[in-house]
Amino acid sequence: MRMMLSAFALTALVAAPALAAPATPWIVDKAHSQVGFQASMNGQAIDGGFRRFDARIAFDPANLAGSSVTAVIDTGSATTGDQTRDESLPTPDWFNTAAFPRATFSAKSFKSLGNGQFQAIGTLNIRGVTRPLVMPFQLVIKGNAAQMRGSVTIDRRWFGVGQGQFAGTDAVAAAVKVNVSIQAAKGH
Repeated sequence: MRMMLSAFALTALVAAPALAAPATPWIVDKAHSQVGFQASMNGQAIDGGFRRFDARIAFDPANLAGSSVTAVIDTGSATTGDQTRDESLPTPDWFNTAAFPRATFSAKSFKSLGNGQFQAIGTLNIRGVTRPLVMPFQLVIKGNAAQMRGSVTIDRRWFGVGQGQFAGTDAVAAAVKVNVSIQAAKGH
């Protein structure tokens, strides 16, 4: 009986698909990284960003199957440089930070496009709404340091950002470009 169980266990191990080993962990240098956004209100460009964010990154161009990223943004830290606008961003019409204090991007699937260009295929959650998102990015790794830059345009209405008089696109454009620049050091 023991021999039969051992044979069964060995067969199960051999038949099980191999899981990719976790990729290299990276530690974000927050002082030299940024998450920004570009929007438009009444035809005027608005440049903004988030003062507080963090990311758990495990990435290796040679081990995309074992790579993953989870980025968490404190939506209450949004700033555009205009006091009135910045005071309205945490309200229920916009990010509703009392109910939804964080936005999260998670990806466990990556595609190499060659020449240091990649796509992170994952989901973005804002205001409790989760949508699929493909984030194109460029990556340069030199020794133990990495520089990542990426941008993607989203429709704020997908996530309910802009309620009431701001739900339409007469005053505030639907398209918001998100720009990410991350510097990181190889973890241990």
